[in-house]
Amino acid sequence: IASYRLGTRYFNKAPAHIVQVHPAMSEEDERLLADTAAKVLQSQPQSTKSSPSASPQLGRKTAEASSNYVVKKRDSEDAITTPSSDPPLPLLDGELLNYTAPDITYLDHFEGAQIGTLYITDYKLYFKSSKTQDNPFILDVPLGTISYVEKMGRSRAKGENAYGLQVFCKDLRVLTFASKQESHARRGVYERLQIVAFPVNYGKNVFAYNYKASFPDDGWKVFNIQDELKRLGVGSDNVPWRLCYVNNNYSICETYPPIFAVPSNCDDSMIEAVSQFRSKGRLPVLSWLHPVSHASITRSSQPLMGARSKRCADDESYIQNIQKANKSCSKLYILDARPRINAIANVPMGGGYESEEVYTNMDFSFLNIENIHVMRESLAKLQDVCFPDVDDQKWFTNLESTHWLDNIKAVMSGAVKVAELVEKQKASVFVHCTDGWDRTAQLSSLAMLMMDSYYRTIRGFEVLIEKEWVSFGHKFNQRIGHGDRNHGDDQRAPIFLQFIDCVWQISNQYPYAFEFNELFLVTILDHLYSCLFGTFLSNCEKSRSETNLREKTVSLWSFMNSQTEVYKNPLYSAENPSIVLTPSPSIRRLQLWSGYYLRWNPRMKPQESEQERCKQLRKMISLIKERCNLLEQQQHNGQPESVAAVV
Repeated sequence: IASYRLGTRYFNKAPAHIVQVHPAMSEEDERLLADTAAKVLQSQPQSTKSSPSASPQLGRKTAEASSNYVVKKRDSEDAITTPSSDPPLPLLDGELLNYTAPDITYLDHFEGAQIGTLYITDYKLYFKSSKTQDNPFILDVPLGTISYVEKMGRSRAKGENAYGLQVFCKDLRVLTFASKQESHARRGVYERLQIVAFPVNYGKNVFAYNYKASFPDDGWKVFNIQDELKRLGVGSDNVPWRLCYVNNNYSICETYPPIFAVPSNCDDSMIEAVSQFRSKGRLPVLSWLHPVSHASITRSSQPLMGARSKRCADDESYIQNIQKANKSCSKLYILDARPRINAIANVPMGGGYESEEVYTNMDFSFLNIENIHVMRESLAKLQDVCFPDVDDQKWFTNLESTHWLDNIKAVMSGAVKVAELVEKQKASVFVHCTDGWDRTAQLSSLAMLMMDSYYRTIRGFEVLIEKEWVSFGHKFNQRIGHGDRNHGDDQRAPIFLQFIDCVWQISNQYPYAFEFNELFLVTILDHLYSCLFGTFLSNCEKSRSETNLREKTVSLWSFMNSQTEVYKNPLYSAENPSIVLTPSPSIRRLQLWSGYYLRWNPRMKPQESEQERCKQLRKMISLIKERCNLLEQQQHNGQPESVAAVV
């Protein structure tokens, strides 16, 4: 970042850059800088055509007509806004232009080199080609999607487009930008991206805290844990589960919600004792309750048995009470999501797993789902296979070497086992892994999706994510790395991505069972990374409460529920809500989700997108309904007409 003291000389040397306003800058210097900035920006293209991938519903910024550029300060943050009329790129509410670099070449892997202007705001990286035709090439990438940035070529590098930057994205893309050495544009773009793409490293918030759009539906009200537990029957007569408020101040578990459900005959003192015997205080609590048999799905973390095989009488009694709460089956199934060797490796570090000799009337087994490090490496291999080029001759060999579908199979197999035990054997199932916020969330939420049709609706799926992932402490900040440039952090992992992938696999086998379509799932994943909404920010409810996240940010569900028609599956049938899905986890039935992993490759896209097919199907369904209504009306009025004539 150039100091404001360089003033006009900086612009004369490198007019590609926009200088930030220094907090100590005098009014006279501000006016001088604003005039200089105006001259530079006015030389840029003035088109405001939206990117094809941009969402017009996100609340584009508008302003009164004015010919002047204004330098603004946002609290402690510095930025230069676009002109108050005809900005060079579309802006969201609260979004400010930070940096402009003309004469940049984007090296597209499929369309070839594109020369244009690169804009950097506090939310996105936006490239627009200099083509004069009506449809210029546009690239619109949220900064939250960027994993890391690397310089390409040395200052004396020879050859066309050998000097520039590579931007590696969390959504599998790798973007390459080239510039001329003499323009010094690479240094400016690199330094600016380091600040705006990774604000956490500079003590600043991600853009979600500045996003000011409003929507008719408040997404923060979609989920209320008391309402959801009452929907499951907790608190009703003859239901042996109760609401527990002992964690109201996050005193026994920082990563659990303040309210959860426990067996009715377990008092608060037992709850506190059990939490001390479980990793991170994450004691067994209710996830789902069968409406007829009262068989339950409970979730937890590993017991702290250690090398000395410590025991906790309260924990043993508590697990017995979970089993006794189900009168339909005399046995409780404990499923440890980890491979056996991983669970044993945790014993010297104070962890462990339940022993059938200690926990009576139990059936214990491992599900052999690999840990976050294996999953992270698997995704990295998948990225190499899918982008930028796909090797047709070795496609199946390369895909198999990633083990991505093997890992999807392991997760789905575990979830199917949970659902079958609850539904067919009417048994209660207790699921855990090491800390109970990764593989445990995958298993519980997928099993609930299979057994409860409510979670297969748009609103119900949002509730499922809020309950099993957000409120129960999946570490979104650590697993995704929101606004953090430490891309080598070994705590990052595609756990939530795997869950959404499994949902797509199930919907692919049961196309009539889900109210939402593929676009719904893709949009959720896009905003998992975008940092535009507050839904996937922070690691736990306590942190969200301390930062007033819900008051300061917009919920993703506010945006998505304002346009639900776009996300509806035209094939959805709600005629049999009690149906239980039993998807096949066989590797022969699983497919690579090309609509997500291969979507950046235009050669792999279908000629007709799923979104367009859904749109056409909705029109056909609407037309058929109109004709059916006409037939019914004619029949009612005693005016029979041949079906062929009407249709």
